[in-house]
Amino acid sequence: MGINYFTKDQVEFLSKNKYVVQVSEKAITYSEEFKNIFINEYENGLLPRTIFEKYGFPFKIIGRKRIESCSSLWRKQAKRAEGLSDTRKGHSGRPLKRTLSEEENISRLKNKIAILEQENAYLKKIRLIEKDALRKAQRDKNIN
Repeated sequence: MGINYFTKDQVEFLSKNKYVVQVSEKAITYSEEFKNIFINEYENGLLPRTIFEKYGFPFKIIGRKRIESCSSLWRKQAKRAEGLSDTRKGHSGRPLKRTLSEEENISRLKNKIAILEQENAYLKKIRLIEKDALRKAQRDKNIN
């Protein structure tokens, strides 16, 4: 097995931790609760390794690289509007088989509107840049 894989005993040990959603030989999925705890503890001055060990994730099992990457990712995610929540759930690319509630439908439409407004603003900027470039080219042409 590779150096970053968990053994069967480690998988079993980690799966008993209440802050683990899922664990396999290759990956571990932490609960949203643990991610929030991690951010709060980190902001209070604790080191990532200390936080992991405090909440039942031994350094020898998790490893330095995993702790560093989780720490970096979660700190970036904490700054986003969505926060630490898992955004993969709603973005699988597959069409929904169930009907959406009115609130879910409104939320999706609001997101779609926001994306379209950003696209429009971007296209307006491109058009403005193109117009400026044409004007400069015309002006340069008339000067020569």
